Amino acid sequence: MGWEWQPAGPVSLAPMLRALAGGALFGEVWGASPPEVLVLHGWGRSHQDFAGVVGPVSPGGALASWAPDLPGFGASPAPTEVWGSADYAAALIPLLEETGGPDRPVVVLGHSLGGRVAVALAAARPDLVRALVLTGAPLAPRPGGGRKPPLGYRLARALHRRGILSEARMERGRQRHGSADYRAAEGVMRAVLVRLVNESYEQSLAAIACPVALVWGEDDSEVPVEVARTIAAAVPGTTLTLCPGAGHLTPLSAPGPLRAAVERFLAPR
Repeated sequence: MGWEWQPAGPVSLAPMLRALAGGALFGEVWGASPPEVLVLHGWGRSHQDFAGVVGPVSPGGALASWAPDLPGFGASPAPTEVWGSADYAAALIPLLEETGGPDRPVVVLGHSLGGRVAVALAAARPDLVRALVLTGAPLAPRPGGGRKPPLGYRLARALHRRGILSEARMERGRQRHGSADYRAAEGVMRAVLVRLVNESYEQSLAAIACPVALVWGEDDSEVPVEVARTIAAAVPGTTLTLCPGAGHLTPLSAPGPLRAAVERFLAPR
């Protein structure tokens, strides 16, 4: 079962965190046992984003779910090396093997970063994944490509690589021109972010053999609907559900459609 820690405060409000995967992860286990769902949160978030989707405060009650904090977020320690999505996926395999492995494949619900990891997991270990529900997952390029840094910032990076520009001045440039996630990240997690945003998922998407459902916020400005349509075209049989009025944080703004997509895959086969 793992080591348990009860934070200070009212018992009815505080989550019961557990050591998972041999202590490599921390998170919660919701609902009945053994878990049939694995939820994977986005960058800078935690497993609590899914509490209202499949967790204890969801209107339909908790589904049998693993709800870990990915390494570097929430209660789970950061990796000691620069990880990519495949490394995050590998860290989850011991957790899934605790529930019976290939004999009990799970439905994986992944938001944003969690969607990257979910696809890497399904590609590497299809025997462990029954189905994928992906939302706000940046698995294909944005239409028109990403925003190019200003010329001055690109010049500063070149000078920094040559040792001409100091680290302090380079960091001021990063804080001015980097994304909010980049500015907030520190140490190894900043390098992890850079690696993740430069990954390509074409091969992983082509390797997916399980059913896939996309649930997307119509107003997602971080990962627009066009990205979801590209993913759907790359994986035959994928369904796409659009959520009017929802943005990028669909676990908070559109829990109902996410829950419905998961439950469809949990129905008896």
